[in-house]
This record gives sequence, structure tokens and C-alpha cells, in this order.
Amino acid sequence: MRNLPENRGFTLIEILMSMAVLCMLFALGMPMLTTAMDNFRLSGDGRTIANAVAVAKMRAAATFTKGRLFVDLNGKSFIVQRYNKTTSTWVNDGPLVYIASRDRFGYGSVGSPPTNTQPSIGQAPACKDNSNNDISNSACVLFNSRGIPVDNSGAPIGTNALYVTDGITVYGITVAATGLARTWRTTATATPNWVLQ
Repeated sequence: MRNLPENRGFTLIEILMSMAVLCMLFALGMPMLTTAMDNFRLSGDGRTIANAVAVAKMRAAATFTKGRLFVDLNGKSFIVQRYNKTTSTWVNDGPLVYIASRDRFGYGSVGSPPTNTQPSIGQAPACKDNSNNDISNSACVLFNSRGIPVDNSGAPIGTNALYVTDGITVYGITVAATGLARTWRTTATATPNWVLQ
């Protein structure tokens, strides 16, 4: 009689124990992964908005006309626009961009702006339509034909800002009188600790 070789493999108990360990590791790592993904989403939104501000500034200077970043606060979107002098209308000069679904424009309970940027925290002023009326639930960062940030009357301004939050962290994009856009970050608390990004 010939001896059959002994079958080697894993028992059902060994497989179940391995699965239990993997499930525990997954359960422990999931909150950290979710937090990291939320931070990546929000920081991506902040940087995308800062880049769009820079594009609006460059387009205004390149086309020798006014340019702006039009922000729909409730629609959670923004678009670069330029002023068409021939038709006296604002025209889109790029795609409509949406922020992440968990993020929103605002600053929550944060009580003060980044240092040397604004006298008090607040979104940029409302955009104007082609008839020079305020567009509700909007914010505008407006540039003249030289790329200088201006208010709706055309006077230079250095206190424009846009804020985006996920309820835990706030990103601020501030625009200085020179047109320099800077990105800031803080936790959503009444006494913020703004850090330049």
C-alpha cells in the first residue's frame, strides 16, 4: 500500500482568524482615511479657487478689460468671466467649476480674518449683473484691465476674500491690493489660528 502525501493548506479557523484581523484593521483605519480624504478635498478646493483668482487677474490684464471670479455661494460653484466692452456684458471665460459636495462657501463660527487682510471676516462683495444690480448669493473678486483688484465702482481694494469650509476646517483665499492671492487655513473655531499655506 502506498502512502498518500499529506494535504497542506489552511484550516477554516485560520482563514476566519485572518479575516477577523483584516476587518479590525480596516475598522480602525477607516476614520483616519475619511478624515484624510476630507482634508484633501477641502485643500484642493482652496487651491483651485486661488488658481481661478490668478487666472481672472491674468485674463483681465491680457485682454485689456475687466475680469472677475464669479462665485455662486448657494450653487457651490465658480467661473472666470471677462467684460466684453463691445456688448457691455459679462461673458464666461472658462468652465464652471464645482467645489466638493461636502464643502460649502462660508467660514462657519470663525470670528476673525487672517492677519492684515480684512478689517472683519466676510466673503467678497456680491457680483453685479449687466444692469449693475447685485446678484443675490454671489461673491466677486473683480480686477481692472491692469490686473488690480477693484470694487464694483472701480476703486482699488485690498480686502477681498473667499472662504470655503467643510465644517471642521476653513480655507481662506485673500487678495491683496497688488492682486496677490494667498491661501490660509484654520480650524473652524471662534478664535482661529490662520496658517499661510
